[in-house]
Amino acid sequence: MSKEPVFKWKQCLVIRTDIKMSCGKKCAQVAHAAIMAYEHAGKEAKKAWLSEGQKKVVLKVSGERPLYELKAAAELAGISTSLIQDAGMTEIPPGTITALGLGPAKSEDLDQITRDLKLL
Repeated sequence: MSKEPVFKWKQCLVIRTDIKMSCGKKCAQVAHAAIMAYEHAGKEAKKAWLSEGQKKVVLKVSGERPLYELKAAAELAGISTSLIQDAGMTEIPPGTITALGLGPAKSEDLDQITRDLKLL
């Protein structure tokens, strides 16, 4: 029997559910959040996360305010963040805050901030 992998590092990607977006639009916003948060991460976090296989968890919130609260909590904990603001070229008005990327960071640190959120 094979053993489950243990991921010490991960990224949490958070999307708003109160905005009407197609599945593809949500995927694009989460992808933006993942890339930008990665770009803001430190060298150690990037290297460790990449070597483990880049675990990502996609979570949801019901509005804009929770994204700002999560961002503030993550920044206080020293975790890289990226708040995504849509350009408004397709489905939603320009400037709409859609998603938040957190990490890569240690799983236990992210869990302290995101433990009450539900999976998308």
